This record gives sequence, C-alpha cells and structure tokens, in this order.
Amino acid sequence: MLLDMLRFLLGTLSHFFTLILLLRFYLQLARAPFKHPLAQFTVTLTNFIVLPTRRLVPSVRSYDTATLLLAWLVTLASTLILLWLSPFPYNFASPQGWVLLVVLATLKVFVLSIYLLMGALVVQAILSWVNPYNPLAPILDALTRPYLRPFERLRLGQVDLGPLVLLLLLQMLVTIPLAQLEWFFLSQLQMLV
Repeated sequence: MLLDMLRFLLGTLSHFFTLILLLRFYLQLARAPFKHPLAQFTVTLTNFIVLPTRRLVPSVRSYDTATLLLAWLVTLASTLILLWLSPFPYNFASPQGWVLLVVLATLKVFVLSIYLLMGALVVQAILSWVNPYNPLAPILDALTRPYLRPFERLRLGQVDLGPLVLLLLLQMLVTIPLAQLEWFFLSQLQMLV
C-alpha cells in the first residue's frame, strides 16, 4: 500500500515536472509571448536546472536542447525508479535493458508532448466559447497553430471542426499504437530477466 502511494506520488511529480519542461521547450519553439504569467511560471520553475544545463548542452539552431534533454532525463530516471519499485521483475543489468529503457523514455516524452498539445487544444476550445479574448489565447494559439493548419478547411457554418478532428487523431495515436509500443518495450524488459 505504501509502495503504491510512493509510485503514484513519484509518477505524478515526475510527469508534472516533465510537462513543465516540455511546455518551456514548446513555448520557446513557438516563439510564444514570454510576458504572460504562464510562461513566466514555467521559466521560474525550471530555471534552477535549465540554466546550469545550458552551460553544458548548447542550443542546436533555435532549439533549446538543454530543456528537452532535461525532460528526457527526468522521464528516464522516473521510469527506471518506477520499474524498480514495480512488483514485476525487470532486467536493468544488460545492455539491451538499457537500450529498451532509453527508447521507452523517448516514447514517454513523445506521449507527454501529445498530451500537452491535447490539453492546449481543449483549453483553447473552451476559451473560444467562454472568453475568446482571454490573455492566454495568444499562447495557446502559438502552441496549436502549426498542428491545426492542415485542418483549417473543416468548418461547418461558423463552427471550426479542426480542433475536434485533431483531438480525435491524437487520442487514437496515443491509445492504439503508442500504448502498444510501450507495452511491447515493457514486456521485452521483463523477458530479459
């Protein structure tokens, strides 16, 4: 019981911190306005680890590789600890086990990025109905615009169906192929025992 609570708490906190790091990365990538309190919150919350890491890991082109690397490292560490605390046996001693862990952490960062995009789409849709002039709208627009561009023509009268179609596609991607890939990698880790 105590071990389950520890795994839940560790998983929740690591996912939250990874999402904050990914949000910082995608806000910089989208060139979103950093004067907004949400952007300042993400920068303030992550500066303690991002700024020292930037001295070691330089940016590649305009990509903040230090922040992305940190998101991946947090995910890798939490995945390793959560699997170690799991009641199922996993093999971490073999090189194949570490390769599987690296791939699994990369997959989890990708899935968390998709969840971040889905959350931005849902909040943007709700704000468009309730308060379209909310100060959060420019940030959400900067984050979602590149992904909504292929669905711009999906309008039914005055209703834009693009976000709904994109949400359905993202949900299908997360639940079917990516979930099966995660299960496959975990089963391969168990087979190495």
